[in-house]
Amino acid sequence: MAASRYRRFLKLCEEWPVDETKRGRDLGAYLRQRVAQAFREGENTQYPRPRETSFSGLSLEEYKLILSTDTLEELKEMDKSLWKKLQEKFASKDPEEKPKA
Repeated sequence: MAASRYRRFLKLCEEWPVDETKRGRDLGAYLRQRVAQAFREGENTQYPRPRETSFSGLSLEEYKLILSTDTLEELKEMDKSLWKKLQEKFASKDPEEKPKA
């Protein structure tokens, strides 16, 4: 993953020219400097994740628990009528169809 990210940043640097008239404040030069700092080992650079969570805030262990077979089977055993209501409410609808109250 770091290798493909590195190649994309290199492509960005190639496409973004350095403007010599903007010394000290040129975005192209800044991008090259930041890429060089972030990828000191080129494609072999390991890209650490800043946190061990995702956009939802859940940890890897919480995802594993939620997606486990036991948890999924418990969901199947839920009150089928409640589950059916939720499915119907969030199922894709015909745009002309009015929501049920």
